[in-house]
Amino acid sequence: MLKNKRILITGGAGFIGSTLAKKLIADNDLLLYDNLARDARDQSLKEKGAVEFVEGNILDYAKVLETVKQFKPTHIVHAAAIAGIDSVQARPADTIEIDTVGTFNILNAARELDGLERVVCFSTSEVFGSQTEPMSEKSNAQVGPVGESRWVYAVAKLATEHAAYAYFKQHGVPTVSVRPFNVYGPGQVGEGALSKFTKLALNDKDITLNNGGEQVRAWCYVDDMVKAVMLCLEHENAVGKAFNVGNAASACKIKDLAEKVVKTANSKSKIIVQPKDGADIMERVLDIEYPKNEIGFIAGITLDEGLKKTVDFYRANPDKINF
Repeated sequence: MLKNKRILITGGAGFIGSTLAKKLIADNDLLLYDNLARDARDQSLKEKGAVEFVEGNILDYAKVLETVKQFKPTHIVHAAAIAGIDSVQARPADTIEIDTVGTFNILNAARELDGLERVVCFSTSEVFGSQTEPMSEKSNAQVGPVGESRWVYAVAKLATEHAAYAYFKQHGVPTVSVRPFNVYGPGQVGEGALSKFTKLALNDKDITLNNGGEQVRAWCYVDDMVKAVMLCLEHENAVGKAFNVGNAASACKIKDLAEKVVKTANSKSKIIVQPKDGADIMERVLDIEYPKNEIGFIAGITLDEGLKKTVDFYRANPDKINF
């Protein structure tokens, strides 16, 4: 467990970033860097003096560098990015610029630091493209054809993985990349399917599934994602590597997930199936052996447990429900 460290989190107001911050705040000095496009912080992170906060654009290298030099972090978590299929398809040019140039800005700023112990960069399971076998860290990264906006995000994130490794190899920056697989949980902002289903179910609204709801995903509760990031921040075996992060035991079809949400929420929602144009991946699951063997990461929260925690949160916080 990290203690008495100085930790900079870009995208620190986002869902995963703010959840990580709450785990680290008691024993460390934190600075959250974010443009507040998606603000998932609760009151504990917004209170004056709780954490340092800088509102800024990750593309503004001068501000990134100034922030890094003034704060002098021992650890950096780079989670700032455009993510979510709808956002990526609406803003493909912004996606590739922010996700790549933003990462280079962080890596270049990190080179200016003495005593830097770790930089954890967020990638994505999308780098595996439309492959359907369980993904391991030895699986080939694959992306789709030019012309499908979805793959802009995958290409950008794959480039950042290579960049993170290159800065480790050439410049000695202690980098790690993590690839989240379908993270969900209380307070999620953006386009997460499980969060969306939960909000609809609690309001007895219909849940619409695309492509028959037959797609298979492995769902990872946010606390497990945070546990993996914290291991990557301190485990000696993590540097210079990339890890798939998820919960293979939670894999299920999206239509089965929707049914579980409706049942857990005791909802009257109807599940509607419809086709949808555009690229899709019918199955994406992961092999969990590498992170288990290298850094000791094992996801511990079952899908049923995570669903209940998520439903209970939104039921108790109806002000967090928006459509």
